[in-house]
Order: sequence, then C-alpha cells, then structure tokens
Amino acid sequence: MRRCAWPLLRLPSRAGLVRHGGAAAARLRPAAASSSSSSSSVGGDGSSRAPDTSLFVPVPLKPVGDAAGEDVGAELTRPLDKGEVLKNLNKFYKRKEIQRLGAENGLDARLFHQAFISFRKYIMESSSVSADLHIILNDICCGAGKVCLLGHVDDLFPFFLRHAKQIFPMLDCMDDLRKISDLRLPPNWYPDARAIQRKIIFHAGPTNSGKTYHAIQRFLSAKSGIYCGPLKLLAHEIFQKSNDANVPCDLVTGEERVYANEDARQAPHIACTIEMCSTNTPYEVAVIDEIQMIRDPARGWAWTRALLGLCAEEIHVCGEAAAIDLVTELMYTTGEEIEVRNYKRLTPLTVLDYALESLDNLRPGDCIVCFSKNDIYSISRQIEARGLECAVIYGSLPPGTKLEQAKKFNDPDDPCKILVATDAIGMGLNLCIKRIIFNSIVKPTINEKGEKEIDSITTSQALQIAGRAGRYGSSFKQGEVTTMHHDDLVQLKEILSESVRPVKAAGLHPTPEQIEMFAYHLPDATLSNLIDIFVSLSQVDGLYFVCNIDDFKFLADMIQHIPLNLRSRYVFCTAPLNRKEPFVCTTLLKFARQFSRNEPLTFDWLCRHTKWPLAAPKNIKELVHLEAVHDVFDLYLWLSYRFMDMFPDAVLVRDIQKKLDDIIQVGVCNITKLIRASQSTVAPGAAEVVSEDFPLSRTKRDTRVASGRHGAESTEALSIAVEVPGERRAKNLKAYRSATRQEDLKSHGRGSLANRLLREGLLTQEMLRQLESEWHDQHRNGRYGLGSKRDDQNSSKETGKKKK
Repeated sequence: MRRCAWPLLRLPSRAGLVRHGGAAAARLRPAAASSSSSSSSVGGDGSSRAPDTSLFVPVPLKPVGDAAGEDVGAELTRPLDKGEVLKNLNKFYKRKEIQRLGAENGLDARLFHQAFISFRKYIMESSSVSADLHIILNDICCGAGKVCLLGHVDDLFPFFLRHAKQIFPMLDCMDDLRKISDLRLPPNWYPDARAIQRKIIFHAGPTNSGKTYHAIQRFLSAKSGIYCGPLKLLAHEIFQKSNDANVPCDLVTGEERVYANEDARQAPHIACTIEMCSTNTPYEVAVIDEIQMIRDPARGWAWTRALLGLCAEEIHVCGEAAAIDLVTELMYTTGEEIEVRNYKRLTPLTVLDYALESLDNLRPGDCIVCFSKNDIYSISRQIEARGLECAVIYGSLPPGTKLEQAKKFNDPDDPCKILVATDAIGMGLNLCIKRIIFNSIVKPTINEKGEKEIDSITTSQALQIAGRAGRYGSSFKQGEVTTMHHDDLVQLKEILSESVRPVKAAGLHPTPEQIEMFAYHLPDATLSNLIDIFVSLSQVDGLYFVCNIDDFKFLADMIQHIPLNLRSRYVFCTAPLNRKEPFVCTTLLKFARQFSRNEPLTFDWLCRHTKWPLAAPKNIKELVHLEAVHDVFDLYLWLSYRFMDMFPDAVLVRDIQKKLDDIIQVGVCNITKLIRASQSTVAPGAAEVVSEDFPLSRTKRDTRVASGRHGAESTEALSIAVEVPGERRAKNLKAYRSATRQEDLKSHGRGSLANRLLREGLLTQEMLRQLESEWHDQHRNGRYGLGSKRDDQNSSKETGKKKK
C-alpha cells in the first residue's frame, strides 16, 4: 500500500536524481543547468563572479504545531521515530552527491548548511509533516540496515530543495533578479533622449579658465535651457545671473522651488542641483557643470543620468580635461558626437618656494585651507588673538551663512582680510583670494567600497582648491599657493606637478522601479537586504560602476522597524543628511514614525521637537546644534516636496529657517568668543565640545587639551599644526612648545589622542613605540628642546612617507 502511495525514489551514484511528479517536485537537471549558467555576475572588467550568498537572509519557517490537525502520514504509515530521523538526516547532510546536487541548484556551502539546519529543525520540531515527506522518512527509517532498502536518504533531496527555496526564495527567481539588476546598457533607460540627435560640447579646462562662463552664455541665449550643478550655491548663482540678465529662470533644489514668474508658471530656463534635473522635459540647451564628479563614489550616478538622459538639442559639459575620454566613450555608445573646447587659466598661479611657517606672516587676501572643523576653530582663534579679523567657511554651514562670510571677506571696506575654510571653497563661491595656504595636505576620503581612507589630497583636489587664488576679475591679478609647513610644501609641489588621473568610470544607482521589482520577487527581504542583493547581482561593463550605498543602507536599517510601503521607505532612505549628526538622524526617525501613522507633521510639531525659537549660541557646542537644526529644517523641506500632504507647512518652516540662518551668522561672526567659552566651561580633556567631521589631520594636535592646561594667555602658540619652529622664532616660544609637546607625549602616549590616531590610521604601534623611545632618550640626555629645524623637518618627512 505504501508502494502505491509513494513511488520509491533512488539516487544512483552515477546519475542525477529523477524528477518526481508529485507536489514535492523539484527541478533538478534542467534547473541545475540554468542555475549554473546564470550563477555569476559580470563585473566591471567583464569577468564572471558568483553572487555573494552571505547577503541571502533566510526567511524563518515555523515548525508545524499540535494544532495543525490530523497527521495523515502517521495514519498511512506509523508515527516517526525522531531519533532515527535525526540519524538519517545527518547522513543525508554528509553525502557528497547531495552536496554536489545542491551546488548545481544554486546552494553553495554556506546556503547548503543554512538550508539543512533549517530543514532539520523544521522536521524535528514539527508535530507533523506533509504526508509525502512522512512516508519517505518512514521508508528510510524502516529500511535502515536491511539488504532490501525501502528508502534511501537521497530520496529526501526534493523535499530539502523545496524547503531551501522556501527560506531562500531568490533561488527560484535568480534569472529574473539578474535581468532586473542588469546595468550594462544605461543609455537605453532614456528613450526620450535617444529619440533625438543631441550635440555634445565639452568645455575643458582648469579652475578660473572661463569654461563655465562660455557655456552659461549659450544657456542665456537659448529659448529654453537647464543648468545642472553640484551645489545649491551654484544653482542659486545661475538663477540670480539669469534673472538679472532678464532671462526668466526658476530655481529647483531638493529643498526649494523659486519661480521667476509671480503666478508660479514654469519659466523656460531652470537652474537646479543635478539630482533634480528632469529627463522628460525638452530643452534647447543643457549645461552640466563639474562633469568630473561623474566618478564620485556617492553622487556620480546623478551626472551619468544627466549626461545620458537630458532631452536637449545641445549638451554643454564643463569640467576637467581628465573626463574627456570617458565622456567620449559614453557618447559613442549613444551614437552622438562630441566637440571638445579647451581653455587655459586666465590668470597666472604660482607655487611659492617658502611656507608660511607662522600666522605672524599672514597678509590680506590669504586663505588657510583646513580639512578639519576643529583646525578651523583653532586657527581662527589664533588669528584673532593677533588682532586680525577672519571669515570662516566650512561645509556644514548653511548656504546663507557661507555667502555672508564670503561677502565679508570680499568687501574691500571690511576689516576682515583673512579667510579660514575647508575645501568647501573649492566650488560654489566667488572669493577674492590672493594666496591659498594649505594647513595640511592630508584629507580623509571615502573610497568606492565605502571605506574611510586618510591620504594626501589628489592632484584634482589640490588644483581645484589652489585654483581659487587670483580669480579673474578680482582685485588680485595673480594667484599664489603654499603650505603652512615647509615639509608639506615639497609634497604639494609634487602633487601639483602630476597630471590629473583620467576619469575611468561613471556611477550608477538602482532606481525605485528596479527595487520594486526586486521586492516583488523577494517580498520578505528588508530594503537594506534588497539593495545588497541588487548590488551583488548587478552587471556593469567597464565604463560604469555602482555607487556606494552605505548611507542608503544606514537609513534603511534605521527605519526598518517602522511600517512603510516600499516607495515611501525608499524616499526616506534617499533623504540628504549627514549620518554623523545624531540629532538629524533621530529627527528623520521621528518623521518616518509620524508619517507611518498618517499623522501630518505640522509646523507646531516641528517647533516642539526642535525647541524653536532658539537663542544665539553661547559656545561651539550650541553652534553645532544650531547647524543640525538647520539641517532638520532642510530635511523637512526636502520631504515636503515628496509628501506635500504629510509635510504641509513648508512656507512657515522656510521662514524660521531664514531666521535661524541669521542666528548662525551671528554665532560664526563671534566664533572666537564661542571657542573661548567652550574651553573655559568644559573640563580640560573634554573633546566632546566640538563634533569632529573628519579624523585628525596629520599635522594637528588637540589644542583644546593644551588650552585647558595652560590657560587663555597661551593662545598665540596653541597648535603645532600652525607654527613649526624656525630660526626666526623667539627662544621663549621654542621653550613653551617644547614643554607642551613633551607634556602631550607623556600624557597622551597611551591615552585618548594616541588611541584616536591609531584608530584613524595616522599612527601605527611601531611609530608610537618609536616616539616613546625618542622621548625617553631625550629625557635621559637632558634634551628638552625640539631640536634643530633640520631634524624636525627630516622627522616630519619620515613620518609623512610612512603615512603615505
């Protein structure tokens, strides 16, 4: 009777398993062939690679409980002996033939093991299993040890494979997933652009060469046009120029819409941030600025989308000559020709043969460039301690504050003649700078894998920043560039003398539609997991790469527990925010939670959350918080254009954001007082006053600790990053810095500063031991000074080489 109820399956060692015709049927040989042929993705170099199965998260499958009803299998045969079942399941797992069949069906060693653990747990913990599985298990257990076998452990494979596909649903739809994540033909994503014959004009040249000016002139003379820039400041500048030239132009950024026409009719010209450009609207002329950013690990996809997708008769591309070859190749794939127009710098730029060495040597028109916000705070205080006024610009400042600081610095009648800034001045601001001074040439960056690296600035970055000196049309007809320290100057000259690395690949990013199709096939996967699997299976050719998605995944994991539909969840995860700001991230979480309850986020709700109105900052910590609140308002405005009904008070929020911008401007103008207040009200070792955007730079030490020890009277000599001992310096300054350096080494050799340097990769254990050894040697020999300038420079060079 049992023979009639379930045909016996056999798995000869020399042949594949026979396909069964019942409910447990599993595709074996045909499936194995197709799975094997499609089990690898094509990488950027065209080579095949297997999918990263560590990203495949198993779907929990609950064992069958006692309330499941009658056990049909037990009625047809007999109750299972779970002890015998466990023995035979373990035999099944160890069978090489079974492992081989699993691999042919997409189960590598990792998936095979996870699937078996789940399969075994399901059988052992279920009060009953399906009748067909029960009968097979009973046959295997009854036939164990007999010459005439009733069943064989290999007969379990169809049931095992069925279970594996239940907990790993991607195994059953791998071919579909590969097709969805196939990114090898991005030009085909934009049929409207492919339907017209576009003319591509590449304006290539360095900073301050007039390349963008010529493109904008064509933009203004066209009947319709769109300008796509990397920053809100740049878009706002073109918006202003166009309307000043009586060319009606709208401003479109992620957080703002400003119409040239009072009745809110769309103007024929638009200035926008590049992520906001429309690929469906036809234009006569389009301008894509800073095209070299197409290689940016995080935002490169936006330049790729604009270059391939804009529907314009003329596409004017502006940027470094390093991107010419890539753009030419991309246009070859679309069948469009490219015209290259080369430009040379309009004013000379000279690399000086001497470093600044001391802030006493500053001159009007100088700009000190730092790569750390803490360095900016320290240097600005030391400058003002010398009786000089300075403007301050860094990335997290609101655009309005940046413009006001730039205006203050540029004003010939304003006593402020010195600028302290990060590389935020590299684009978006017109500044009257005579001399660029690099405080450090080491900068933290994020590579293509999303990993933080600390290395010397690239030639492209150095040229972009240095090129801000001697802007054409300013009061300075010639630009100069140097460093704060002499040993950095040698390396800066090497960097500037090198040719800019060619741009080799353009960024891509999965679209909401692609993720929705993935979710259809994998309904139980989280959004973060969907993105991971998409990237793992994605296929790109050598001209493209998939952009870094760490920020997207961070937000996806953060709001995963909140019930949102996939499209809304995707929008929240693409919100532009700095994940290093806890207050902003917490606010996004509250936004998403309120949104999921279908409760509008009103102006009153936002004011309660941010404790508006806010007072002027009394210290740096409060200034940093105000900057975070400004980012929260930006976040609200950004979401208000995606979910107008749920974020209804954009007008009111924009009004208070302008007031907050004014408050922050007051704080930045009094930044020296805020730093003094922070250092006088916080314990000496409190490094938490300032939120550090970047890791410590190589030529910097923690000035706040020194200030806590020695008091405000020593502000003129706080930082080794600012002054390197030279023959011109006074002996008492050398003695002071000798004492502070030795005290720092003694107190921090094994403390928090050393640990931070070790964590950030700026210091190795070997270098730390060497520093300790040298300090002890100097202490024993009575050498309390810093040594000669030559020794100091040689030591700096040696350290620089190791860090490189």
